[in-house]
Amino acid sequence: MKSKLVFLLLSLCICVVVVPIRSQKHACDKSFPQRSKFPFCNTSLTYESRAKDLVSRLTLEEKAEQLVNPASGVSRLGVPPYEWWSEALHGVSNLGPGTRFDNRVPGATSFPAVILSAASFNATLWYTMGQVVSTEARAMYNVDLAGLTFWSPNVNVFRDPRWGRGQETPGEDPLVVSRYAVKYVRGLQEVPDEASAKADRLKVSSCCKHYTAYDLDNWKGIDRFHFDAKVTKQDLEDTYQPPFKSCVVEGHVSSVMCSYNRVNGIPTCADPNLLKGIVRGQWGLDGYIVSDCDSIEVYYDSIHYTATPEDAVALALKAGKYHSSYHQQKDRKKDLRLKGIYH
Repeated sequence: MKSKLVFLLLSLCICVVVVPIRSQKHACDKSFPQRSKFPFCNTSLTYESRAKDLVSRLTLEEKAEQLVNPASGVSRLGVPPYEWWSEALHGVSNLGPGTRFDNRVPGATSFPAVILSAASFNATLWYTMGQVVSTEARAMYNVDLAGLTFWSPNVNVFRDPRWGRGQETPGEDPLVVSRYAVKYVRGLQEVPDEASAKADRLKVSSCCKHYTAYDLDNWKGIDRFHFDAKVTKQDLEDTYQPPFKSCVVEGHVSSVMCSYNRVNGIPTCADPNLLKGIVRGQWGLDGYIVSDCDSIEVYYDSIHYTATPEDAVALALKAGKYHSSYHQQKDRKKDLRLKGIYH
């Protein structure tokens, strides 16, 4: 479990706006004097070592309970429940259950539909919009009205104009979609005055979705749950993959969401080549992979891709598994490059 995800799990948050704060109790609060002595509460340790300490204290059942968007928390360790699902395609939205409005915060800034903002071809605007959205998101988090994980932006290439959700994408051009993805993700995630986009701290967590070759809801009796995208390797590389690659490699996004559909016969959330091989292996995702809502159930129940629900879950976990050895090798090569040894 890498540093950006650890930052989220331990709620090591910085305030970016001044708002009345209602105390959110977690394992490291002073109100838990005994639990706060755990190593995972020790801010002098690395994020990774703190995460390892926390995970080492969980039972198998407790680990499984954290794998859904309404994570149950671990009361015996003082870890509160957490709702991972919040949305911010063009402003903080209460579409996801992790965000709500009330009389304290009755609404948030809503920018134009993404396809309109993208049509401005103004990269500075896209970045600034992301900054505004994440500032409002952090303000809402501070008063218990939002989470820190936003499943946005949608960076699917708008290949078919009949797709109803096309308006929430940056359009049909892979280059424009890629540029928008990088700027909006960095606007959401970057902490003001940080020296690098790769900094360990996050303003909020962004998620690029829906990976990959996905732009169909319902056409001629085929819906998104049963759709099998037949894509050549060249079309995949030229059209559908560039925005997601840009999200990870340039935007340093903390999450990627796999889609409902299959690509050449394999559900994206069960494809180790697409997830472990490309997103983690080739691109070096330093974060988490999340499935679209119920997509694991979908490929078991709707297309009967596996014999049992347990097999479906196992496929998804294995397909997106993090391998530290690859990243250690990648970091080693980077060090050697800087020294002029490796090219």
